[in-house]
Amino acid sequence: MTRGSFDPRDTLDHLARGARRERLVHVRHLPRREADLAPWPSWVDPGMYAAWSGAGITHLWSHQAEVAELARAGRHTVCATGTASGKSLGFLLPVLTALAEGSTAPTGRGATALYLAPTKALAGDQLARLEAMAVPGVRAAVYDGDTPPDERRWIRDHAHYVMSNPDLLHHGLLPGHRQWAPFLRALRYVVVDECHVYRGVFGAHVSAVLRRLLRVAARYGSRPTVLFASATVADPGALATALIGQDVVAVTRDGSPREATTFALWEPPMLSEDTRRSAVSETSSLLADLVLRDVQTVAFARSRVGVEAMAAATRRDLGDVDPALVPRIAAYRGGYLPEDRRELERALRERDLLGLATTTALELGIDIEGLDAVLIAGWPGTRASLWQQAGRAGRAGAESLAVLVASDDPLDTYLVHHPEAVFEAPVEASVFDPENPHVLTPHLAAAAAELPLTEADTQWFGPKVPALAEALVAGGVLRRRPAGWYWARPDRPGDHVDLRGIGTTVRIVESRTGRVLGTVDAARADSAVHTGAVYVHQGQPYVVTELDLAGAAAHVVAGDPGWSTQARSVSEFRILATAREQRWGPATLSFGSVEVTSQVTSFLRRLPTGEVIGEHPLDLPRRTLSTTAVWWTLPDEQLAQAGIEEQQVPGALHAAEHASIGLLPLIATCDRWDIGGVSTALHPDTGLPTVLVYDGHPGGAGFAEQGFHRAGTWLAATLEAVRACGCATGCPSCVQSPKCGNGNHPLSKIGAVRVLTHLLAGR
Repeated sequence: MTRGSFDPRDTLDHLARGARRERLVHVRHLPRREADLAPWPSWVDPGMYAAWSGAGITHLWSHQAEVAELARAGRHTVCATGTASGKSLGFLLPVLTALAEGSTAPTGRGATALYLAPTKALAGDQLARLEAMAVPGVRAAVYDGDTPPDERRWIRDHAHYVMSNPDLLHHGLLPGHRQWAPFLRALRYVVVDECHVYRGVFGAHVSAVLRRLLRVAARYGSRPTVLFASATVADPGALATALIGQDVVAVTRDGSPREATTFALWEPPMLSEDTRRSAVSETSSLLADLVLRDVQTVAFARSRVGVEAMAAATRRDLGDVDPALVPRIAAYRGGYLPEDRRELERALRERDLLGLATTTALELGIDIEGLDAVLIAGWPGTRASLWQQAGRAGRAGAESLAVLVASDDPLDTYLVHHPEAVFEAPVEASVFDPENPHVLTPHLAAAAAELPLTEADTQWFGPKVPALAEALVAGGVLRRRPAGWYWARPDRPGDHVDLRGIGTTVRIVESRTGRVLGTVDAARADSAVHTGAVYVHQGQPYVVTELDLAGAAAHVVAGDPGWSTQARSVSEFRILATAREQRWGPATLSFGSVEVTSQVTSFLRRLPTGEVIGEHPLDLPRRTLSTTAVWWTLPDEQLAQAGIEEQQVPGALHAAEHASIGLLPLIATCDRWDIGGVSTALHPDTGLPTVLVYDGHPGGAGFAEQGFHRAGTWLAATLEAVRACGCATGCPSCVQSPKCGNGNHPLSKIGAVRVLTHLLAGR
């Protein structure tokens, strides 16, 4: 199917017509950028040049040529340029040239390369791109969890260019490296695509896997050049260097052309004095309007539930106007079966689909061109993600429309009313700790199973190797011998490590048919698929009849009960160690290690109006998390001086906690679901009123530490967001939280303003 002409400004005027005009808070027109061209390198094979020029690529953009020359020279390199800037061509030139040259070796594999992507879909797309080029003598293949055993053997023995992901590298290639010896011995290049997603615990895991790969490759005599492709992030060279522990050159000047983009900031209307229409509902209406105008649109939501709700609402809206368009709307998210996911990708490419609601599963660089518009329901967590998502439109060389629809939370409200924080602030740094002992320790065990650990392995994994290895010896995991540390157990060490930092998954099983509808992280199962929860899949509601934790399955039956559910929980914390501290007048700001204990205790049933119609108890286990946190304390007399009476202290601290959680993503590469918080009017470890914000990952992920280092900026923005909100007593745009285990009670908006004002006055 083809599309007609598209005018983003005219389309935006249509969306903002009539009563909607006041919802359009700000419009920014991003101008067209001309290309900066460069000649092809002289060393590119003439046949390869002919293949690319036949596809219309007669010149390189400057950053592609710079990356290609650095890679050809054997320099570890990261290319951090904009979406659709052709980063892949920069690394494909030296990689495919080396593979083609190596194909004439006596073994037929004088050179090999490994491509790593964070998603299966991205690896599949890279393979399709290579197959279309048909480079003589180069055999490429995807090696992932869907690859049959016979095909895996062929890939191991014959492929020159293997496309995979860090998970399969961890679970398959590295434990079986002896079978991969010929491939590893010839390994010339490792390509790490979309490396900006490797942050937090996931980044620490991937760093350990990459270092294990380089260590094993060195055992076979190869020193591959590592090439990274990244979205625009702060200091990409430091990010890539942290991933492999070796110096990496950064290429950041973007030589690609960019068509003009019309970018709008949109705020949904108030439904009542303290309730704003949700971003998902508002985006659903906008998506339906765009589809009716034949504008092919991708709409991003921050959660799987949001994606399903958006697709269902859009179908309902279109069904009332043009039922023929209903089949051209779909949902796309993680957790779908591979064949369903690939069919959705095909339908979008061929314009069988006009509207797609998706999570960040489609944010990365899958080669889907021709999209007209992007809707973003809620701040996606980082500016890097914002520009990645917005860049999905206009990829075919046409102007595009992007609309950020604010969620009803403090950060979104702050951003749509401070457009300079969206368009002019620098992108964030990707934060992770490659020496996080909770992450590094199990990878050292895996490394010891691959090759015995020695003192020399500090070159790969850092100075903590001896101490962590001895701890593994004490736990019976490793055995110390004169030649080093050896794996001492019969099982596979990699089976105990999940790179995504999410542990095991829980299957969602339809009781009547036994069909697996999807999966949910085990860490989220207590709150998302507890017995009695309403679970939504492709717009269809299901009710959970049993959560079987031992069997890792939630059994569901189809049916719409007429309400949604929200889990309630209780949390407490204890301080294990204070690493850093600073005084702000009478207040103390601290960073260190904590232990957070939480338990889901009940769930609420809510009507679509928001009215609670019942609370039902749950019997679920207590969960303990050892992590890092930032916390601050204020003496009781200071709170009294701020005008906060004793009975108001819990609500004031609780509201300040919620708001500060909501604004931390402004300065750290996280979203509010990566972090948590606890507040108390009197904590036994501090002896004072205390507010704590913690990383929601074992050992920490670097987010709370960023908050400590940039506390002035963070908490000043928090105060501004709460103070500027037009509600009377507190709402989701300022101090209410969608994930509050206490049902957003007690909360005091004015108390939060007074707490934060007094706290910041001491700086």
